[in-house]
Amino acid sequence: MTGVVSRRVFLGAAGAAAVAPWTRANPLWASDRGIGEIRVGVIGCGGRGSGAAINSLQADPGTVITGMADLFPDRLTGSRNSLSAHETLGGRARVTDETCFTGFDAFQRLLDEADVDLVILATPPHFRPIHLEAAVAAGKHVFMEKPVAVDPVGARRVIAAGKMADEKGLTIVAGTQRRHQESYLDAMTRIKEGAIGEVVSGCVFWNQGGLWAHDRVQGETDMEWQLRNWLYFAWTSGDHICEQHIHNLDVANWVMGGPPERALGSGGREVRTDPRYGNIYDHFTTLLTYSGGRQVTSMCRQIDGTPSRVKEEFLGPAGRAVLSHGGCRIEGRAGDWESGPDATSPFVQEHIDLIASIRGEIPRLNEAKRVAESTLTAVMARMSAYTGKEVTWDFVRNASVLDLSPPQYVFGDLETRPVPVPGTTPLI
Repeated sequence: MTGVVSRRVFLGAAGAAAVAPWTRANPLWASDRGIGEIRVGVIGCGGRGSGAAINSLQADPGTVITGMADLFPDRLTGSRNSLSAHETLGGRARVTDETCFTGFDAFQRLLDEADVDLVILATPPHFRPIHLEAAVAAGKHVFMEKPVAVDPVGARRVIAAGKMADEKGLTIVAGTQRRHQESYLDAMTRIKEGAIGEVVSGCVFWNQGGLWAHDRVQGETDMEWQLRNWLYFAWTSGDHICEQHIHNLDVANWVMGGPPERALGSGGREVRTDPRYGNIYDHFTTLLTYSGGRQVTSMCRQIDGTPSRVKEEFLGPAGRAVLSHGGCRIEGRAGDWESGPDATSPFVQEHIDLIASIRGEIPRLNEAKRVAESTLTAVMARMSAYTGKEVTWDFVRNASVLDLSPPQYVFGDLETRPVPVPGTTPLI
């Protein structure tokens, strides 16, 4: 693990390369390696980072993993061993000891020292704006997992980095895989063509049981424990409404034609009250109001012993649409429709589309602004529930100064923020 990095130095490293001249040399057709080979670096080697790396290799025979970075050496080693042993990869995990980096500055060292064309950003969501800025400044194409921020300040940084990517001709694809899923795309085409008439309302859900938790072990500092147990701290994950429910909120924005104008939310911490669950809630319900007074009810819950429901439903004067990962259907006056099975896993398809964009086989993709707006929709709903106040899109998009960043990035003391209390927690 490398040395201590202050927050000022950490943030400065991410943007320092932005002042350097950038030339648009196409790295994908170099004569000194295989035509079409795309070198991939993985930043964040947990379960999702490892999964995204495998998906990238499954998506195109020209992809190779050439660099890895993670805060923790044990996580990087486990991911590296898993990739090396994976039967379907055909020896395309070409990582060496010299292209593996750990510590708070690992992301920048990978960008500076490893030979990569494309980076996968899959650390806890707090770090996404920092890493995206650095990747774009270094001229790299990006796949970034959702959500892409945990607060309004971070979301604005992602939008700004997306604009820089446009100036440099870089591709950015986000892990909102429903946007690349065949059944969702088919259903959305029908909805936009009027299969249920103009959508007037909807309900979106991600209700399930609990997830993993990392119990603190002897010798772990506050910072290390919070980062290993990152699901349960608002500064690292954004709370589960942001980290998980963003999928459904992204679909709501897709159907409704953009982000909501305001949110009125409620929620609480009824079951997961032990300190091992940090400072997040275990349930939320939010009323989202879109243009024209159209409304969507949002509900998410992580409580064991309760029924699961993960889907989106939308109503129009001519019928309704029910969308889920397992299949989509439309019940309309002009006839019913139901999707067949997806030909390709959406987790692979998003990488197929990413690589096709990089190769110039389809129009260039840049999903930074869109996924930032969906992330900000979740943040807006969370802020409403935490404070008990209605929150407007204009406020979170342009005025809120909420920044959940720690004072410095160092393995030391870091007080857990109190659990938010509506009516007491301020709206900032």
